Amino acid sequence: MAEQSQGARALFFDESLVEEVAAVNGFAVESVEPLCEIDGDAIVMRHGKSGARLLFLHNADENKAFSISFKTPPVDDTGVFHILEHSVLCGSDKFPVKEPFVNLLKTSMQTFLNALTFPDKTMYPVASTNDQDLENLADVYMDAVLHPAIYRKRAVFEQEGWHYELDDANAEAGTPERLRYNGVVFNEMKGALSDPESVLYRGMNTELFPGTCYAFESGGHPRAIPQLTYEGYLDTHARHYRLDNSYIVLYGDIDAERMLRFLDRRYLSAADCAPRTPAEPNPMGECKPNVSLDAVVPMATAPENACVGLGYAIGDARDFERVLAADVLMDALMGGNESPIKRAVLDAGIGGDATAFLMDSQAMPVALFELKGAKPGAKQRFMEIVEGEAARLVADGIPRDLLEASLAQLSFELRERDRGMADGVVLAMNALSGWLYDDALATTYLRYEDALAHMREGLDGRYFEDVLESLIVKSNHKALLEVKPVEAEDDSEEERELAEKLAGLDEAAKQAIRDDVAELRAMQEAPDSPEALATLPRLGTSDIGAAKPDPAAVLDAACPLPCLRHELPSRHINYLYLYFDANNVSFDDVPYITVLCMMLNKLDTAKRTAAELDVFMRQHLGSMRFFPDTYVSASDPDKVSLRVTLSASALAEEAAQLSAIPREVWETTKFDAKQKILDVLVQRRIGMEQTFANEGHTSATNRLSASYFRAGVLRQKLAGVDFYLFLKDLIDNYDERFDALAAKLEEVRATVFGGPALASFTGSAEECDAFWAAAGDMGLARDERAATGEVFGGDCGCELAIPEPAPRNEAFIVPCDVSYSAKGAPTLDMVEHSGLWSVISNALSFDYLWNEVRVKGGAYGVGFRRGEEGFARFYSYRDPGVDGTLARFDAAADWLAAFEPDEAEMEGYIVATVAAHDAPAKPRAIARREDGAFLCGRAADWREKLRDEKLAATPAAIRACAPVLRKVADRGNVCVFGNEDIIRAAKQPLEVTKLF
Repeated sequence: MAEQSQGARALFFDESLVEEVAAVNGFAVESVEPLCEIDGDAIVMRHGKSGARLLFLHNADENKAFSISFKTPPVDDTGVFHILEHSVLCGSDKFPVKEPFVNLLKTSMQTFLNALTFPDKTMYPVASTNDQDLENLADVYMDAVLHPAIYRKRAVFEQEGWHYELDDANAEAGTPERLRYNGVVFNEMKGALSDPESVLYRGMNTELFPGTCYAFESGGHPRAIPQLTYEGYLDTHARHYRLDNSYIVLYGDIDAERMLRFLDRRYLSAADCAPRTPAEPNPMGECKPNVSLDAVVPMATAPENACVGLGYAIGDARDFERVLAADVLMDALMGGNESPIKRAVLDAGIGGDATAFLMDSQAMPVALFELKGAKPGAKQRFMEIVEGEAARLVADGIPRDLLEASLAQLSFELRERDRGMADGVVLAMNALSGWLYDDALATTYLRYEDALAHMREGLDGRYFEDVLESLIVKSNHKALLEVKPVEAEDDSEEERELAEKLAGLDEAAKQAIRDDVAELRAMQEAPDSPEALATLPRLGTSDIGAAKPDPAAVLDAACPLPCLRHELPSRHINYLYLYFDANNVSFDDVPYITVLCMMLNKLDTAKRTAAELDVFMRQHLGSMRFFPDTYVSASDPDKVSLRVTLSASALAEEAAQLSAIPREVWETTKFDAKQKILDVLVQRRIGMEQTFANEGHTSATNRLSASYFRAGVLRQKLAGVDFYLFLKDLIDNYDERFDALAAKLEEVRATVFGGPALASFTGSAEECDAFWAAAGDMGLARDERAATGEVFGGDCGCELAIPEPAPRNEAFIVPCDVSYSAKGAPTLDMVEHSGLWSVISNALSFDYLWNEVRVKGGAYGVGFRRGEEGFARFYSYRDPGVDGTLARFDAAADWLAAFEPDEAEMEGYIVATVAAHDAPAKPRAIARREDGAFLCGRAADWREKLRDEKLAATPAAIRACAPVLRKVADRGNVCVFGNEDIIRAAKQPLEVTKLF
């Protein structure tokens, strides 16, 4: 047993005391077992009175987590469970405020706070490094799910789900009377189902699992959401949000006795927590073998969005090793451009890209193969290629180096534990992948070492061939589905439905709609009473604790290259970054830097074919990629430095390969593979188009920065709209431009990798020394200027001559049903940046903007940020409109000028902001943060200074910043990405471009 696991046991002294502590608090212990995968123990319990299940994953992690989940299988497409996920967080019996969820975002020390709807479950996870805060968060969430305000506030259903709104006729503007739907989930799902991949996934489950909960869209389909009644919504909550249908997970260095006592006394044994109804939850349905090969889903979208899905049911989720083996196979056969099945698909020329992944977290996981940018008639050919190649590999044997590489990658990722969110939240999700379907499987999906060992043994036999044969070649449970783009109709089905509804309304009915909306608006605008706010648990600044600065990076000039050394506990994983000065590239050639980075790793080198390189990298490295980076001087936003960054990671014992493989790639990659280069270019185009349609708020704010900042202009050339237009033109004229492209890539490669380089290494001192002993100087020149802190130079702040920014108001039409709006302006001339702006951003984003743009306006997301360079900007996400949102942005200055929180509320803003600053980070993230600070010329204590400024924030200081927002309102520019009808209807003077 690991040392940490023994420490976890010490809390209870021995197993008999585990049972004693549990019994005192109403729980019966079902199992106690060491779990080396988390360096701790797993304790499974059941609460006697309520029937609630509980899994306690105890280890030394200070980032503790709590979650409660419910089995919630849908029986239709109304999205009732998604709407309930939103709704229960809109007030409860104990916490009768409008938005306790938002209050917690504003005032707690949470490191994760959200709620998630899956195809068959709904999860409410939170995490915090503070024991009292975690209990507070659990208290609010438990009361929310068990005693929500929805039973006495119908308006919550209308706000989060759907309601009618009536726009009266305006003769002056020439607009007719119009009836429309509004609601947060309604608008969210309009955006979600504007993505062809989301439509594909939904259709795949529908075809594979008819008659089960997976045949329905758990998030809700916009055509079905208005069919949900308030009464049906309440009945669904009553039947599912009950303790005998719940799964509670605790994680980390938690005082278990305290937490169990709290849960038992406050909720699990409380008389008022009995089920509201004896009626049973929805059935999940039986996932029987089924073959469907003719499904076509028409979708009003761009022709480029055509896609094909080929799905194979893996088997019962109870067979964890088979699911894991399928994951290894998908990676080995489809994980890279040179993987055998993917290469066969790309060579066939039937689409722009092909990917494969697991649709898991359901009773029967699915191996899904997807063809993106599918050409007409590609559907059947795609299946023939996948199944033909699978049959060939079963007959001939899957190359062992492919499987070894994929197993090595999986092992590395599991060891690294860099999941992108609090570990306890991810582990709770993993646990439910088995536990939800069988009470005996609470820890099955957390135990992977034995499965990996068994699969490695299987390399000596036909283990993987047998899995592949049963999964694909002899499958009796599969589906083939095509998402087929069609022209949008002049009047959509929704518009026709609403027009018919409007025609049947008399004046009294119309007035009733107006009255309902007015009542809803009144609820939304009414402030919470002081008495209601006082019920919320709050921490004070005294609860924050002392700062925990990152271990300082040390610049070691004695290494073969100047090296920023980060001695961080990284589980014997080493992270290498090399920063190559790229400022000598001409501005016109900047897009070729991005193309160069895209090609490295994907093509032949002088030593290996692309396929051999792909396998070799995955066998010896955890990751490796090249990308362009832009750094802005901390003292002058006009000073910009362009670098090409190598990011690589490996186990410490692979020190020699951590330097040798990247060097082989940057020095000897060949640019003569015409078709393979085109494959990569098309894949990037498809990825950018998906980003524009699904993350338009990011695209809009990035584009807006090019109106004011040299760095914004440069980033557009590297990865924004400007690069996308360059990429499209390159693809459209590829045959004529290929020779020049290959020559340009050689030229840019010589310029970038022939220039000076700065290194960064994360690991122990001994590991760093071992790395440099193996690496030498890697044939690179030392970046002595960076080593002395002179990152920026040249007459105008950089050697790279970046054109002057050109302010403009723009809109980009992309195929989706929502919009993403951004408005911003440079404001460094008005006030210097400080940590105060983080507090202001939280206050604006989670108070004024949340209520005005999300709650009232129906947008799914909204926010405000002001960065170090003084760029102040607002943005909205999955928004049903433009003009109303921009008007609310403009009114933010008045709200800020009148900002008068009471002492507790102000302290809450500070606590939440500082807690986000102090949130634990993984070693790789800490190293990148410190590298960025060095390359931007920030002072060594810059984070400590920001933290102090956040702690010192006052209402008066916040009000004094209102003129900054007025400048954004009066002189700011606008950028919008989104639906054509929404953009054309906007009254803003916008330069409109249809991107694709």
